[in-house]
Amino acid sequence: MKCELLYQPVSTMARVTLDPNESFLVEPGAMVGMSPNLNMTTGMASSNSGGGLLGKIASAAGRLLTGESFFQNTYTAQGGPGELLLAHTLPGDMVKIPVPQQGLKMQSAGFIASTTGVNLQAEFGGARSFFGGEGLFLINVTANGPNQEILVGSFGGIQELQCDGNLVIDTGHLVAWDASLNFNVTKAAGGWIASYLSGEGLVCRFQGQGRIWIQTRNPNEFGTTLGKMLPPRTN
Repeated sequence: MKCELLYQPVSTMARVTLDPNESFLVEPGAMVGMSPNLNMTTGMASSNSGGGLLGKIASAAGRLLTGESFFQNTYTAQGGPGELLLAHTLPGDMVKIPVPQQGLKMQSAGFIASTTGVNLQAEFGGARSFFGGEGLFLINVTANGPNQEILVGSFGGIQELQCDGNLVIDTGHLVAWDASLNFNVTKAAGGWIASYLSGEGLVCRFQGQGRIWIQTRNPNEFGTTLGKMLPPRTN
């Protein structure tokens, strides 16, 4: 599999080239175009770790809690190589991330596609994963074997940061991070009133050594700003 990112960073599109009989897992709605020899099948979104039918249902239901689709599309090249064009629903950049041995965590709206050896599981983190309107659930990303990758999208540009001890990131700008990092979600300022008045709300405080991917725009804040510009609804 070869993945080339085009039109970066504002309107990025991925061109994925698959070898004969090679498959790629894609989030519904992400496909822009494909070669005619690609066969698409739609199945219940689940991890690749087994567990039978009940395990698949539980895994797929967990994806619903993260805001992802209950189903997932698999594209397979038949009779020769094939190309697949993919795009994120929001305007912005995309990045390929090799899944490390310890795994990754990511916010739910960022997943676009992955190789077939990647497992996606909804993870309930309690109050610490309350991402200011993004829900109580994250996506836990692990890999079955080496050379597994995920394709992630952002709102605006995407930047990789290195956490060497401690780093504070606004929750609305988080995309993904190494699962080796510890984190907790706290108020941006000393108290709730001060946090509200500052316009910052919640931040994620990371501890440890690892990578963090952030997006340059906050979709929640953009939605709030856009909503103020829209005419009022009429019955």
